[in-house]
Amino acid sequence: MAYTRNVGLSASEDRIEKLIAERLAPGADKGMIDARIWDLFGEEWAVMFTDLAGFSSGVASFGIIHFLQLIYESQRLLTPCIDAHDGILLKVEGDSLLIIFRNIGKAIECADAMQRVCEAYSVGREAEERIGLCVGLGFGRLLRIGDRDVYGSEVNAAAKLGEDIAKAGEVLVTDAVRLAAAGSYAFEPIAVVPPGTSAAFRMLR
Repeated sequence: MAYTRNVGLSASEDRIEKLIAERLAPGADKGMIDARIWDLFGEEWAVMFTDLAGFSSGVASFGIIHFLQLIYESQRLLTPCIDAHDGILLKVEGDSLLIIFRNIGKAIECADAMQRVCEAYSVGREAEERIGLCVGLGFGRLLRIGDRDVYGSEVNAAAKLGEDIAKAGEVLVTDAVRLAAAGSYAFEPIAVVPPGTSAAFRMLR
Protein backbone atom coordinates (compact mmCIF):
# COMPACT_ATOMS: atom_id res chain seq x y z
CA MET A 1 0.00 0.00 0.00
CA ALA A 2 2.80 2.43 0.87
CA TYR A 3 4.44 1.71 -2.50
CA THR A 4 1.27 2.40 -4.51
CA ARG A 5 0.64 5.57 -2.51
CA ASN A 6 4.13 6.86 -3.31
CA VAL A 7 3.65 6.03 -6.99
CA GLY A 8 0.39 8.01 -6.99
CA LEU A 9 2.02 11.04 -5.40
CA SER A 10 4.98 10.89 -7.76
CA ALA A 11 2.74 10.58 -10.81
CA SER A 12 0.70 13.65 -9.85
CA GLU A 13 3.74 15.74 -9.08
CA ASP A 14 5.54 14.60 -12.22
CA ARG A 15 2.55 15.49 -14.38
CA ILE A 16 2.05 18.97 -12.93
CA GLU A 17 5.77 19.75 -13.23
CA LYS A 18 5.73 18.79 -16.93
CA LEU A 19 2.65 20.91 -17.62
CA ILE A 20 4.14 23.91 -15.82
CA ALA A 21 7.33 23.47 -17.86
CA GLU A 22 5.22 23.44 -21.05
CA ARG A 23 3.45 26.60 -19.87
CA LEU A 24 6.81 28.36 -19.47
CA ALA A 25 7.94 27.56 -22.99
CA PRO A 26 8.00 30.45 -25.51
CA GLY A 27 4.74 30.67 -27.47
CA ALA A 28 2.93 28.24 -25.15
CA ASP A 29 -0.86 28.16 -25.35
CA LYS A 30 -1.35 28.95 -21.67
CA GLY A 31 -5.13 28.82 -21.86
CA MET A 32 -5.07 25.30 -23.24
CA ILE A 33 -2.49 24.16 -20.68
CA ASP A 34 -4.45 25.73 -17.84
CA ALA A 35 -7.57 23.88 -18.99
CA ARG A 36 -5.61 20.61 -18.97
CA ILE A 37 -4.35 21.29 -15.45
CA TRP A 38 -7.83 22.03 -14.14
CA ASP A 39 -9.19 18.97 -15.92
CA LEU A 40 -6.55 16.76 -14.30
CA PHE A 41 -6.38 18.25 -10.83
CA GLY A 42 -9.47 20.41 -10.32
CA GLU A 43 -11.73 19.10 -7.54
CA GLU A 44 -14.34 20.58 -5.22
CA TRP A 45 -13.36 20.49 -1.55
CA ALA A 46 -13.89 22.34 1.68
CA VAL A 47 -10.50 23.41 3.02
CA MET A 48 -9.66 24.12 6.65
CA PHE A 49 -6.66 25.82 8.21
CA THR A 50 -6.17 25.73 11.97
CA ASP A 51 -3.74 27.65 14.13
CA LEU A 52 -3.01 27.92 17.85
CA ALA A 53 -3.65 31.39 19.26
CA GLY A 54 -0.65 33.25 20.60
CA PHE A 55 1.88 30.61 19.60
CA SER A 56 4.67 32.87 18.34
CA SER A 57 4.46 35.38 21.17
CA GLY A 58 4.12 32.65 23.78
CA VAL A 59 7.29 30.87 22.73
CA ALA A 60 9.34 33.81 24.00
CA SER A 61 7.68 33.61 27.42
CA PHE A 62 7.40 29.87 28.03
CA GLY A 63 9.94 28.31 25.69
CA ILE A 64 9.63 26.14 22.62
CA ILE A 65 9.42 22.84 24.54
CA HIS A 66 6.30 24.02 26.35
CA PHE A 67 4.68 24.87 23.05
CA LEU A 68 5.86 21.65 21.47
CA GLN A 69 3.82 20.00 24.22
CA LEU A 70 0.78 22.09 23.23
CA ILE A 71 1.25 21.12 19.57
CA TYR A 72 1.27 17.43 20.43
CA GLU A 73 -1.69 17.80 22.77
CA SER A 74 -3.70 19.72 20.17
CA GLN A 75 -3.03 17.07 17.55
CA ARG A 76 -4.03 14.34 20.00
CA LEU A 77 -7.32 16.16 20.64
CA LEU A 78 -8.09 17.19 17.06
CA THR A 79 -7.20 14.07 15.06
CA PRO A 80 -10.22 12.07 16.32
CA CYS A 81 -12.49 14.98 15.31
CA ILE A 82 -10.98 15.02 11.83
CA ASP A 83 -11.42 11.26 11.44
CA ALA A 84 -14.99 11.31 12.78
CA HIS A 85 -16.00 13.94 10.20
CA ASP A 86 -14.22 12.31 7.23
CA GLY A 87 -11.53 14.95 6.94
CA ILE A 88 -8.18 14.32 5.28
CA LEU A 89 -5.18 15.83 7.05
CA LEU A 90 -2.87 16.94 4.25
CA LYS A 91 -0.22 18.91 6.07
CA VAL A 92 1.12 19.77 9.52
CA GLU A 93 3.34 22.83 9.76
CA GLY A 94 4.29 23.78 13.31
CA ASP A 95 1.06 24.62 15.12
CA SER A 96 -1.02 24.73 11.91
CA LEU A 97 -3.04 22.00 10.22
CA LEU A 98 -4.33 21.83 6.63
CA ILE A 99 -7.40 19.60 6.29
CA ILE A 100 -9.81 18.97 3.39
CA PHE A 101 -13.38 17.67 3.37
CA ARG A 102 -15.64 16.54 0.55
CA ASN A 103 -18.73 17.59 2.50
CA ILE A 104 -19.10 21.21 3.55
CA GLY A 105 -21.49 20.30 6.37
CA LYS A 106 -18.98 17.87 7.85
CA ALA A 107 -16.26 20.50 7.61
CA ILE A 108 -18.36 22.98 9.59
CA GLU A 109 -19.40 20.35 12.13
CA CYS A 110 -15.78 19.31 12.52
CA ALA A 111 -14.69 22.89 13.15
CA ASP A 112 -17.32 23.23 15.87
CA ALA A 113 -16.37 19.86 17.42
CA MET A 114 -12.70 20.84 17.44
CA GLN A 115 -13.45 24.09 19.21
CA ARG A 116 -15.57 22.31 21.81
CA VAL A 117 -12.86 19.73 22.48
CA CYS A 118 -10.25 22.45 22.98
CA GLU A 119 -12.57 24.44 25.23
CA ALA A 120 -13.32 21.38 27.37
CA TYR A 121 -9.62 20.56 27.62
CA SER A 122 -8.80 24.10 28.76
CA VAL A 123 -11.31 24.23 31.64
CA GLY A 124 -9.50 24.57 34.96
CA ARG A 125 -6.02 24.80 33.42
CA GLU A 126 -3.53 27.61 33.82
CA ALA A 127 -3.66 30.18 31.03
CA GLU A 128 -0.42 28.97 29.45
CA GLU A 129 -1.72 25.38 29.36
CA ARG A 130 -4.95 26.19 27.53
CA ILE A 131 -5.38 25.44 23.85
CA GLY A 132 -6.92 28.34 21.93
CA LEU A 133 -7.86 27.19 18.44
CA CYS A 134 -8.31 29.46 15.42
CA VAL A 135 -10.09 28.04 12.35
CA GLY A 136 -10.51 29.28 8.77
CA LEU A 137 -12.75 27.55 6.21
CA GLY A 138 -13.02 27.87 2.43
CA PHE A 139 -14.98 25.93 -0.17
CA GLY A 140 -14.83 25.53 -3.92
CA ARG A 141 -12.88 24.17 -6.85
CA LEU A 142 -9.23 23.67 -5.96
CA LEU A 143 -6.17 22.17 -7.53
CA ARG A 144 -5.34 19.07 -5.52
CA ILE A 145 -1.88 17.66 -6.21
CA GLY A 146 -1.73 14.13 -4.80
CA ASP A 147 -2.21 14.00 -1.04
CA ARG A 148 0.27 16.74 -0.19
CA ASP A 149 -1.23 20.09 -1.05
CA VAL A 150 -4.10 22.10 -2.54
CA TYR A 151 -4.05 25.43 -4.36
CA GLY A 152 -6.65 28.05 -5.19
CA SER A 153 -8.23 31.30 -4.09
CA GLU A 154 -10.37 29.58 -1.44
CA VAL A 155 -7.23 27.93 -0.06
CA ASN A 156 -5.51 31.30 0.22
CA ALA A 157 -8.51 32.93 1.87
CA ALA A 158 -9.01 30.07 4.36
CA ALA A 159 -5.31 30.18 5.29
CA LYS A 160 -5.47 33.91 5.94
CA LEU A 161 -8.66 33.56 8.00
CA GLY A 162 -7.37 30.70 10.14
CA GLU A 163 -3.77 31.73 10.61
CA ASP A 164 -3.92 35.53 10.72
CA ILE A 165 -7.43 36.82 11.37
CA ALA A 166 -9.31 34.36 13.60
CA LYS A 167 -9.03 34.64 17.38
CA ALA A 168 -9.09 31.75 19.83
CA GLY A 169 -12.44 29.97 19.70
CA GLU A 170 -13.47 31.49 16.36
CA VAL A 171 -14.42 29.76 13.11
CA LEU A 172 -14.15 32.21 10.21
CA VAL A 173 -15.43 31.30 6.75
CA THR A 174 -15.41 32.61 3.20
CA ASP A 175 -18.54 33.73 1.38
CA ALA A 176 -18.52 30.45 -0.58
CA VAL A 177 -18.82 28.50 2.68
CA ARG A 178 -21.69 30.69 3.84
CA LEU A 179 -23.56 30.25 0.57
CA ALA A 180 -22.99 26.47 0.48
CA ALA A 181 -24.24 26.13 4.06
CA ALA A 182 -27.15 28.57 3.69
CA GLY A 183 -30.05 27.79 6.02
CA SER A 184 -28.16 25.23 8.09
CA TYR A 185 -25.80 27.47 10.09
CA ALA A 186 -25.72 31.08 11.27
CA PHE A 187 -22.97 33.55 10.35
CA GLU A 188 -22.20 37.22 10.89
CA PRO A 189 -19.97 39.35 8.63
CA ILE A 190 -16.53 40.46 9.77
CA ALA A 191 -14.77 43.64 8.73
CA VAL A 192 -11.51 42.10 7.51
CA VAL A 193 -11.88 40.38 4.13
CA PRO A 194 -8.81 38.48 2.91
CA PRO A 195 -7.82 38.18 -0.76
CA GLY A 196 -9.55 35.27 -2.48
CA THR A 197 -13.09 35.89 -1.26
CA SER A 198 -15.65 38.67 -1.68
CA ALA A 199 -16.71 38.57 1.98
CA ALA A 200 -15.87 36.81 5.22
CA PHE A 201 -17.98 35.68 8.16
CA ARG A 202 -17.81 34.43 11.71
CA MET A 203 -19.75 31.25 12.40
CA LEU A 204 -22.16 31.69 15.30
CA ARG A 205 -21.72 28.59 17.41
